[in-house]
Amino acid sequence: MRLTQGTFSFLPDLTDEQIKKQVDYAISQNWAINIEYTEDPHPRNNFWELWGLPLFDINDAATVMYEIGSCRQQHSNVYIKVNAFDNTRGVESCVLSFLINRPSYEPGFRLVRSEDISRNQKYSFHSYATDKPEGSRY
Repeated sequence: MRLTQGTFSFLPDLTDEQIKKQVDYAISQNWAINIEYTEDPHPRNNFWELWGLPLFDINDAATVMYEIGSCRQQHSNVYIKVNAFDNTRGVESCVLSFLINRPSYEPGFRLVRSEDISRNQKYSFHSYATDKPEGSRY
């Protein structure tokens, strides 16, 4: 199963050149950029690990691409994404987010159904990756 999260989830994985063009666009808009990674890509997992510090006032995409390469080298078999934040309205709001790396094997999710009050059914997702301890999921 292929995880589909982020801006370009309906497209094949982006090449490094395509990633660089998206970073160039984010820089041209004066957006801050950060890189995050995780073993648990559950859609409600908002707390991915931050790679380094957010990149503010970057003028060259090569800096971001260097950080992407470093993150990929250190965490080659997990999900990695790039986020861009716009602060023109006085708050940092995420305006661009896309995956740039994924593990070689994506175990997927299962749908969990449970009964609630008055025989109502509640549904939730469970990531197969979280069945293993952190650090050994992929």
